[in-house]
Amino acid sequence: MKKVNHPNCIKLIEVFDEKTRLYIVLELVTGGELFDRIITKGSYSEREAAILIESVVRAIAYLHQVGVVHRDLKPENLLYASGDPESPDYEVIKVADFGLAKVVMPTEDHTMSTTCGTPGYVAPEVLEQRGYGPEVDLWSIGVILYILLCGFPPFYDENNSVLFSQIKKGDYSFPSPYWDDISSEAKDLVKKLLQVNPAKRLKSEEIVEHPWISSRHSNSSSALLLQQEQLKKYVARGRFKRAINTVVATNRIKALTVGK
Repeated sequence: MKKVNHPNCIKLIEVFDEKTRLYIVLELVTGGELFDRIITKGSYSEREAAILIESVVRAIAYLHQVGVVHRDLKPENLLYASGDPESPDYEVIKVADFGLAKVVMPTEDHTMSTTCGTPGYVAPEVLEQRGYGPEVDLWSIGVILYILLCGFPPFYDENNSVLFSQIKKGDYSFPSPYWDDISSEAKDLVKKLLQVNPAKRLKSEEIVEHPWISSRHSNSSSALLLQQEQLKKYVARGRFKRAINTVVATNRIKALTVGK
């Protein structure tokens, strides 16, 4: 991972390998997670969302060029470089957490088979277990874009079996009133990213050429206030679930320890 050198990717500084421990030194970023920044800011617009997505797409395009497939893109893995509004890096977003990333050499078959990722963001071809390529990262970007524009995910159910069925079918919609004021260009990009068939999904270079991205500065600068409220609820629900899962995992570990 030391070969990864892009302004929108967390940089691996050094690795120290000892007999019983492995120390990984990463670039320090202090700006927090993507959705936390949006909530703290109080509002955002289609224009800001387009600028953000372009940065993420360019980072992923670079990773794919150097043979790295991230495989776990989600908002929690998009971090801001600085939390200081006066810093030139305040608006710089970084792709982080390469724990599930796969390095594929140019001479190798790019087909992967390991089932991995985060349920709401995983691509259908991963769930189908039919082999997959770097296109899985672009599906995840489509999910992130959808959430940015309305405040909630395209696919959701407490039951993972139902959730995965939705994903494999590409079963999502643009419900009113949350999508009423979103541009047709933005919806078109979402549709072209959330293609169940990876061969029909937009490639990185096609995404940056899409009108919603290439003409980003002419996109609406109106605040997405209704969507902001939905995003707050979505983030709060996610944190609650993670807290519950942590407690459950801790109790299981304690039970195993007591049983020894």
